[in-house]
Amino acid sequence: MRPRWLRAVGITIGALTVCSLFYGHYYSSLVSVARSPQGGVGYDLPSKGLEWIPAVPHGRERNRELAETLRVQRPSKVPGTCPTSLQLRVKNDSYFKTIFNFEVPLLLWNSHLTENNWDTLSKRPVPYGWKDLPREDVASALKLLNDSANKAMFERQGPQKCIRCAVVGNGGILNGSKKGKEIDGHDYVFRLNGAVIKGFEKDVGTKTSFYGFTVNTMKNSLISYQEHGFTETPKGKDLHYIFIPSDLRDYVMLRSGILGVKVPSGYDEGDKPSEYFGPKPSPKKFKMLHPDFLLYTRDRFLKSDILNTEYASLYMPSTGGLMLLTALHSCDQVSAYGFITPDYNRYSDHYYERQKVPLEFYANHDMLMEMQLWGRLHDRGIIKLYKR
Repeated sequence: MRPRWLRAVGITIGALTVCSLFYGHYYSSLVSVARSPQGGVGYDLPSKGLEWIPAVPHGRERNRELAETLRVQRPSKVPGTCPTSLQLRVKNDSYFKTIFNFEVPLLLWNSHLTENNWDTLSKRPVPYGWKDLPREDVASALKLLNDSANKAMFERQGPQKCIRCAVVGNGGILNGSKKGKEIDGHDYVFRLNGAVIKGFEKDVGTKTSFYGFTVNTMKNSLISYQEHGFTETPKGKDLHYIFIPSDLRDYVMLRSGILGVKVPSGYDEGDKPSEYFGPKPSPKKFKMLHPDFLLYTRDRFLKSDILNTEYASLYMPSTGGLMLLTALHSCDQVSAYGFITPDYNRYSDHYYERQKVPLEFYANHDMLMEMQLWGRLHDRGIIKLYKR
């Protein structure tokens, strides 16, 4: 499949450059890789599928870096003893026990502002580090993540409680699914990007506990999906925002959001965070994924062949993929809705489109690899993937 999308580069790059005028710098670098093939794609992994991901991808030096990170103050939490925890399933799985590492830091907060961490992360480009980012911008954002709520996804109510989470993607498979009530029955519900709810409550539910995004994908979604009803980001008393630090913009917006001030500089200069997060949001509402977690998810789970091409700098796991992996490292039971499955050609790109729009593939994500991963996790009983 790689040669097809490489040949498609010259044809599509001009049109995408025009689109970048409307959708920001991130999509200006996208390269269309292929139209959906007419036939479905199975979950069976190719010869260079997940098996070629090394169990310890970063070697001794990387292990020392991780050890340094883990020495940073970690949030106290009640250890879960859920008898059906996915962690137990992972531990007993001959393959995935070599891939998962539940000790990798999930969230980033003020205690990570150490000289050793700066020396390490400043050598790696975003989203996997802080290379070329002004230190003051990073530090001024992280210093505000100083509450216990910034350090953990949620507080466990007791060691026996099994935390059930739903991660709701925006795939067309959800249109007509009538899964809304089932989704809302989970303890926590993760949504992302253009999460349209009004008019689709029966299919996708109404509950939102976490909204995940990069500033770029959030703002692009407000532009691209306005006609479909995504006119504002989710808001609510018990809702939390998960920043994916893909760029300097995310650190700057996080700081402005917590302080309740206009974005002072950069690509989003003049933006009012209250339009995205509501008036005077509590600092407790904000979380940011750790660059080490992003690197870990890429190298252990989604190390695409795109990384071996000239488009390697564009590639990262999708927002939906990162939210699902975040839930897998936080919750006891995880159900995934609206994610790509082998019969994706049957559905529109998104569940809220009035006319069918074929799923497009771009060089910034490897959606077929993600599909294989979700299918295998489902087959091993680690997640419950909604299929039709």
